[in-house]
Amino acid sequence: MIDLDSLRLPTHPRSARYDPAWMVAGCMGPNPLWLLEDLLADLPLRTGDRVLDLGCGQGLTSVFLAREYGVQVFACDLWVKPSENLRRFTEAGVDDRVFPLHAEAHDLKFAKGFFDAAISVDSYQYYGTDALYLSYLAPFVRKGGYVGIAVPGLQQEIDAPPEWLLPYWESDFAVFHSADWWRSHWTRPGQVEVVSVTEAKGAVENWRTWSLACAEHSASEFVRKMSVETVGMLDADAGRTFAFPLLVARV
Repeated sequence: MIDLDSLRLPTHPRSARYDPAWMVAGCMGPNPLWLLEDLLADLPLRTGDRVLDLGCGQGLTSVFLAREYGVQVFACDLWVKPSENLRRFTEAGVDDRVFPLHAEAHDLKFAKGFFDAAISVDSYQYYGTDALYLSYLAPFVRKGGYVGIAVPGLQQEIDAPPEWLLPYWESDFAVFHSADWWRSHWTRPGQVEVVSVTEAKGAVENWRTWSLACAEHSASEFVRKMSVETVGMLDADAGRTFAFPLLVARV
């Protein structure tokens, strides 16, 4: 049995202020608040900035951005209905600063240069591996603004899944890449100036802790099943394969 308070990580003091049960209720993958807190160590935000939260899921990251940094957030997701996220934003007391939108990542309805930053946590890998995507996204950010992503990935590139991960490997994992791969992907001339490329420290171990908690405490049968499978996969891998690349670039 895992105590929900184990999700209040000393390494992530901002995230630790949030109700662990609230975080588990919004689970759609690895804990997004921990990854966002890691990412924002290298991505400066100012009070009042306009921020695109691309692939916001159930809006945990959007609430965090509004509360912790005093920014305006345009919370875009393809799969979660805006009305559902509006309810969550109203309950969190940030509905005056967070605006839920239905959006497909390749069809954004914003003016060029509208945002001070575009951020994506555990989503960008599904569309951003396209060689042309960053050149599509970056113009929505003002000159001197930032693009930042936190994504599940690999410690190094692989040609095929390791034998010990074959029972767990999914076709979606084809979009998992190393931090070095992402660096190369983002340093094409004329797109952006890459500011930092790192791996989130302890993120794989934290992913396991998070998955254990979601497997036990989530109200969703799907999330519980997914989380149990994730724990099995991470145990089989024993820290050999996965990582969480973090990238920040200036437009």
